[in-house]
Amino acid sequence: MTLHTVMPLEAVWEKQGEETTTTEVRFKGILMEVKPLDHNQVQIVRLLDGPLDSYLNPSYSPGQIIRYVPAT
Repeated sequence: MTLHTVMPLEAVWEKQGEETTTTEVRFKGILMEVKPLDHNQVQIVRLLDGPLDSYLNPSYSPGQIIRYVPAT
């Protein structure tokens, strides 16, 4: 793999090898990849599927923290 970048290699590869635990959930009709946090909260990593207007909704932008209680 060849990378053409002005960024230092340390910055490019700093997250390499770290495991991030993400999962896919459906929240209000939107399939999203999230990272679990504490106390029934998750951080949105990316939207995978849903209505087109949900991609423009700032409430569902990557990095947002939402309350999600998994159905049992």
